[in-house]
Amino acid sequence: MRAVQVTGYGDVDQLKLVDIPRPEPKENEVLVKVKACAINNTEIWMREGAYGTGSKSGWRPEGVQFPRTPGSDITGDIVSVGDQVDKSMVGKSVVLFPFTSSGEEGTEHISEDMSFIGSEYDGGYAEYVVWPAELCYDMPLDTYPESAVFSVSGLTAWHMVKQIQVQPGETVMVTGANGGVGSLNVQIASKVFGAKVIAIVGDLKDEEKMKDLGATHVLSYQSDHLPEDILKVNGGPVDSVLDVVGDALFETSLQVLKKGGKFCTSGSAGGQKTNLDFRTLYLKHITMYGSVLGTRSEFKDMLQAISEEKIKPVIDKSFPLEEAKEAQVYFKSKGKLGKILLLP
Repeated sequence: MRAVQVTGYGDVDQLKLVDIPRPEPKENEVLVKVKACAINNTEIWMREGAYGTGSKSGWRPEGVQFPRTPGSDITGDIVSVGDQVDKSMVGKSVVLFPFTSSGEEGTEHISEDMSFIGSEYDGGYAEYVVWPAELCYDMPLDTYPESAVFSVSGLTAWHMVKQIQVQPGETVMVTGANGGVGSLNVQIASKVFGAKVIAIVGDLKDEEKMKDLGATHVLSYQSDHLPEDILKVNGGPVDSVLDVVGDALFETSLQVLKKGGKFCTSGSAGGQKTNLDFRTLYLKHITMYGSVLGTRSEFKDMLQAISEEKIKPVIDKSFPLEEAKEAQVYFKSKGKLGKILLLP
């Protein structure tokens, strides 16, 4: 089969298109013919060494073992199964839950042995992938590309919204609202949990599209007086912030949060380190959450909401598998709205 492998830490020249043997499913696994695989920050940062290199590079203590096939947002058809798997699964169109874990229900994502497809296991930048049968779920939508855009981004966004315990009528500010996680934060907070959403983007050309996704107000981070803009449109401080940007909007986020407000981050594309005045934190009684991925129960709840069309796929552009380098470069460019796909 054809696959794209990361051969080491570095730029996109570390991505190699190769011909390798098709994997065989173990007794509890299935073989999936990959139809679509969405791109996430996680595989790019893994290649770049942004999580660290060597023993600190992946989700497990031993680090990423190269070469590795990345890709964790995967849909496809089950074409064969292991000896312990019900043969009726052959032919099913599925979406893959993106990690394994021995953690108890509700704590799977924070278990020490949590292992990620595309990092600790070979992933979806390939024509075939093997995965545990119990971690394959029916696709929530009719098409492979549309169903592929939710697994990591959607689960992360859903868990973020659950962590801050959004209540109907509350105001949630979403940074990076035009990205994969951000656009889902907007939808989930507004259309599933009934919040008012202030979406922060770079270019206001997508204002109407953001409002279609559920944003009440859309503002640009390029404004010279963004905190004032936020307070004005909301008529005062916001209840919570869902952040994927990091340093670039951290000070603004704390400034516009109400006393007792909540700040939840799952990314740092705008800077991984920041200066924090602890007085702001304790004098405003702010609660802070770090968040990535979520639980299998949340994954199932998310798939149900997708199947009910409460959450819609947002796709910016698709690339063939052999253009994985170009796809990752495009992923890092500004001005996108939604997810980038590889189509084997």
